[in-house]
Amino acid sequence: MKKVLTVGVYDYFHLGHLRLFKQAREYGDYLIVAVQDGDYILKYKPDAKVLYTTEQRQELIGGLRVVDEVTSYTDVDAKVKELDFDVFAVGEDQNHEGFQRAMDWCRENGREVVRLKRTPGICSSEIKEKL
Repeated sequence: MKKVLTVGVYDYFHLGHLRLFKQAREYGDYLIVAVQDGDYILKYKPDAKVLYTTEQRQELIGGLRVVDEVTSYTDVDAKVKELDFDVFAVGEDQNHEGFQRAMDWCRENGREVVRLKRTPGICSSEIKEKL
């Protein structure tokens, strides 16, 4: 069985997230989604408007048919070292240093890294602004 891992905040869940999960699932048979811990987000972005708790986001994501397993994480570069997976599916806008380290670790340890396309016209930041 080929396992795929993708990670994100997924706070203002929208069609773009669902499409991202569907894209990720195309690379394997089993999809693991890691949801970033809300307290961790607020530690580094104290002004962030987090709508749902970590547990609520995990429940929301876990209720999707396309998702097989849900977990949480703080540092993406640490999480990739903890999980059993074959493919790391990364959104095209996930480029900060933690993701760079995570992708490097994956490549050095035999994990495939794939970039997933965004859904045009849908963005969590814009949804937050409208609300």
